[in-house]
Amino acid sequence: MKIAMIASEANPLAKSGGLADVVTALSVAYTKKEHEVVIIMPYYKSIDAKLKEPLEHLGELTVQFGWRHVPSDIHRTVINGVTYYLIGNYYYFGRPSLYGYGDDGERFAFFSVAALALLEDIKFKADIVHVHDWQSAIIPTLLKNLFVGDKILGKAKTMLTIHNPAFKGYLDPYFLNDFFGLDDSLYHNGHLRFEGMVSTLKAGIVDADKITTVSPTHREELLSDALSQGLAPILRLREADFCGIVNGVDEDEFNPEKDPLIAKNFSVKTIAQGKNACRKAFFEKWGKEDKGGPIFGLVSRLTYQKGIDLILFAAHYTLDRGGYLAILGSGEPGLEQGLERLREQYPDRVYLYIGYSDPLAHEIYSVSDFFLMPSLFEPCGIGQLIAEEYASLPVARKTGGLADTVFSLDQVGEDKANGFLFEYYDGGGLAYAMYEAEKAYRKKTLFRKLQRNAMNTDNSWNKSAELYLGIYRELTGKK
Repeated sequence: MKIAMIASEANPLAKSGGLADVVTALSVAYTKKEHEVVIIMPYYKSIDAKLKEPLEHLGELTVQFGWRHVPSDIHRTVINGVTYYLIGNYYYFGRPSLYGYGDDGERFAFFSVAALALLEDIKFKADIVHVHDWQSAIIPTLLKNLFVGDKILGKAKTMLTIHNPAFKGYLDPYFLNDFFGLDDSLYHNGHLRFEGMVSTLKAGIVDADKITTVSPTHREELLSDALSQGLAPILRLREADFCGIVNGVDEDEFNPEKDPLIAKNFSVKTIAQGKNACRKAFFEKWGKEDKGGPIFGLVSRLTYQKGIDLILFAAHYTLDRGGYLAILGSGEPGLEQGLERLREQYPDRVYLYIGYSDPLAHEIYSVSDFFLMPSLFEPCGIGQLIAEEYASLPVARKTGGLADTVFSLDQVGEDKANGFLFEYYDGGGLAYAMYEAEKAYRKKTLFRKLQRNAMNTDNSWNKSAELYLGIYRELTGKK
């Protein structure tokens, strides 16, 4: 099968969040299954600093962008068996950041048009064109309206994956024709109209052959009026074509058996020895005495969405009972300051690093007994999946992908439980879940069983890729 992934970011060249992980991991998994995959993304200025050697320059492609003829440099590279095509245009992408500019709508309108022009130019007869979020979501609309009968792309099937429903890709209706050459009637008849604007995300929802999001529970949330960011009425029209597939973990990067960034490697058979050695090294590095007690880890953006305010409320109870916190992250100043005050109150029990360090993130996963994810909302979540790989039991709120990947004792019993869940977004709920985790920690036989359950949880991308491929096969009739 020939698969074109079209996205605004992909590892290892450009990343702002989980979107980049999904695009790359799925593409690598497909390639290993001997499908032909290309990733098409912008050539951002920031990519140059990440390159070990220059990209292959294929030449210039002139893109018909409305009435404009826009020159674009096309580059190519191969990473982990996947071919990346990068669309370069200094005016649109020669900027310090990936997003956050007043003309983002125009920038990614150009990218969407250019991506299809590139597929035409390299004669890539895609069976599947898989687009992600608002930045490329209008591509199914372009294919349905402008490429009917086209020799290269006329038969391509399309899939949209919604990673972040908060961003709708708003454009003034004027630009529907000016940028894309689409008829104004697509706005006036309501096909692409959303809140008085053209929405590229709505375009993808309406016109993609299939729609996915990053967990089954998040799918249900997006179909509900309360949690859908306004998308529920549109998604309910496509409910039969909409499914949720949980993300996976890069098991090459996050594998305690061979992770070079942790003090001692361990497997499901050597959890106690490995975790104890990692813990000993961590306390020696920290310069504090280990007085016993569970370590609750946190690697996260420090934002309200991530439930940091709940941690500030609940942490005192655990710390007073002899527990520890190991925290890595940065974000909203008020929450950073709240954690700083917590460290001042408990200098021997709170380890805090404001910022980000990849080696330290791996250390925290390896030493923590429990991993905090009390999110207000979490479409999928990656931290809990990584934590499970390292036998760190998630303590999480029952929302989105957390509800699909963390299973508590009261839900499934000790033979299948791999963490602790609480339902309502309040500090008392988190405090109680942490207390339940501490009780399990003191029952060593039970605790080790839960750790083994966590490590045996299948969080591989191979599992997720097979589910996506099943939808591709349904759409194309191909294997």
